Amino acid sequence: MARIDLDHIKHSYLARPKSEADYALKEVHHSWDDGGAYALLGPSGCGKTTLLGLISGLIQPTMGRILFDGEDVTELSTEGRNIAQVFQFPVIYDTMTVHDNLAFPLRNRRVPEAEVDRRVREILEMIGLGDRANKRARGLTADQKQKISLGRGLVRSDVNAILFDEPLTVIDPHMKWVLRGQLKQLHRRFGFTMVYVTHDQTEALTFADTVVVMFDGQIVQIGTPSELFERPKHTFVGYFIGSPGMNVLPVSLEGRVAALGAARIELPGGAEVGKGSKTELGIRPEYVRLGRAGMPVAISKIEDVGRRKVVHAMLEGQDLTMIVPEHAEIPADPHVSFDPAGINLYADSWRLELRS
Repeated sequence: MARIDLDHIKHSYLARPKSEADYALKEVHHSWDDGGAYALLGPSGCGKTTLLGLISGLIQPTMGRILFDGEDVTELSTEGRNIAQVFQFPVIYDTMTVHDNLAFPLRNRRVPEAEVDRRVREILEMIGLGDRANKRARGLTADQKQKISLGRGLVRSDVNAILFDEPLTVIDPHMKWVLRGQLKQLHRRFGFTMVYVTHDQTEALTFADTVVVMFDGQIVQIGTPSELFERPKHTFVGYFIGSPGMNVLPVSLEGRVAALGAARIELPGGAEVGKGSKTELGIRPEYVRLGRAGMPVAISKIEDVGRRKVVHAMLEGQDLTMIVPEHAEIPADPHVSFDPAGINLYADSWRLELRS
């Protein structure tokens, strides 16, 4: 296990990058604690797989250094960094037994056979494949093969980190839930440093202690699931985290009041905004209150999703989504108000600290 320091790293796939736009990964300077469980979350093309490749040694950074426990590993290969990797499509040796697939990395390192057998049997029981230990891997289901791949990463006790690149993409929804739970339990038991790449917010928020949200080649926020939900530092985080995502409304500021057309929204505090900045108010659907008082809205659609309803409306020409209890009354003359605890203010997409 290792602490991972990313020391001002940047990467471009071009031989001679000339501008910031030429970098697939913009500057990252951050440390990840030994034994932490981290998720890299973001849409396709945001830079998360590039960042994982830099940590693993599959890619050499254009700029900066990577350190494991203070040792510069920037020039080392994946093998030299002592990394275990689990990929989206597992590499399984079909002609080997399940036991021998897990034993393979240990035998390569000349671990004594008695220790190999002990470790493999322990991991097989944890991942629920103990009854298949002596059967060949050919013919296993997709989730069973991915369990073998996970097991090969966990069977080594000497790894600095285990890196997961969208490992559950090909798994059916129920098995995703089961495997996520098993992976969380294994992390608690062994305390490996784990970095998990995904575009699925549910996977990220249920697996990781800390989520790293990426957008357009940069890290826009690092935080706990609660921090990402309650105080998104960037409008993209508000939009990407949550279902449905945060409402983002263009506003102008009049002191401690946000103006949206004829509507006036009192803010929980004031903020300094640079001249010419684009200001927006962000509020999650959970903090929008539907009733007979407040700002008038026109409801366009109501979705009943079980224990709650998702109500879509128009407020001063802007789309607004709110969540109400399943049996809540929908007024004939609907109005909305915003819970001050859920209001966030943004300038040029970045969150402002409001002063009371």
